[in-house]
Amino acid sequence: MKNTKRLQRRAALAAAAGLGWLAATGAVAQTAGYPAKTVRMLVGFPAGTGPDVVARLLAQKLSETWGGVGVVVDNKPGAAGLIAASEAARAPADGYTIMLAETGQLSIAPSTYRKLSYDPGKDFVPVSQVVSSDFVLLVNPDKVKARNVQDFVAWTQQQKGLFMATFGAGTPGHFGAFMFGDAVGMRPEVVHYKNTSDALGGIFSGDVQGVFASAGMAVPQVRAGKLAALGSTGAVRVEQLPQVPTMKEQGFGNLEFGSWFGIVAPARTSPEVVARLNADILKVLQSPDGRAKLQDAGFRVTGTSPAQFADIIAADTAKWGKAVAATGFKAD
Repeated sequence: MKNTKRLQRRAALAAAAGLGWLAATGAVAQTAGYPAKTVRMLVGFPAGTGPDVVARLLAQKLSETWGGVGVVVDNKPGAAGLIAASEAARAPADGYTIMLAETGQLSIAPSTYRKLSYDPGKDFVPVSQVVSSDFVLLVNPDKVKARNVQDFVAWTQQQKGLFMATFGAGTPGHFGAFMFGDAVGMRPEVVHYKNTSDALGGIFSGDVQGVFASAGMAVPQVRAGKLAALGSTGAVRVEQLPQVPTMKEQGFGNLEFGSWFGIVAPARTSPEVVARLNADILKVLQSPDGRAKLQDAGFRVTGTSPAQFADIIAADTAKWGKAVAATGFKAD
């Protein structure tokens, strides 16, 4: 009887080992053939915005790396990126649906919304941060004569109010406006626009006085002379706008914030597929052409391991949580 039980246990262990071996070889086979069909990259913002620019550049270079396998950018704008994030969280975890995520969707949303249709910490697996971006305070030079932050603050005090545009409630620019208000001793009146073009329209019309835009969005506007940049929020000047001093240089040392874009996949995506995606994304970001195009668009190219990206998301969740709490803002 004892020998029979011992043999049964050995058979069970052997079967389990066999199943484990089959699963492992299956995962390797899946990775070796990945990607075998078109990959969809969800983006929670409209065409022409910073996330869209990054996504399309990355999609093009990944497709080249994959020998022509298509990467389709699928724009699902709305609700500060939450619509796309909800869809990505529910997608099959097979590596064929990924998302270009941004700070607001993963690190700010948990503090701003009472109920989220997804859990940033449980529904996604980080793949790699792709780029980071400082913010730039933009004004309409025809409406605002100030050309530095101190003069802008003095001018807004004469106007008896600080009216700031945002690209939507819950975005980094939204809470950045409050951080700016704290730094200059004024409470801003924020006007939430549905999209980028509407917010810029508010600046051009003079309905609002300024906006914090990502460097990627600010660079073409400033180069074209359409908007004036008063200051940037990074530790150093934006490389593409070397003439624009940082907030710290202008006496506002506590006003330092930024955003990032990175690739995430649905939870339970196999580690092998995540590793393949990470390796190929890093290859794109390290290539002279891919790196140059992203930098020229106004972004700081990063590229991280999945673990490093997870740490960045966690650290920013804590940082932005404090900023959100200070405003008392909560959305349903």
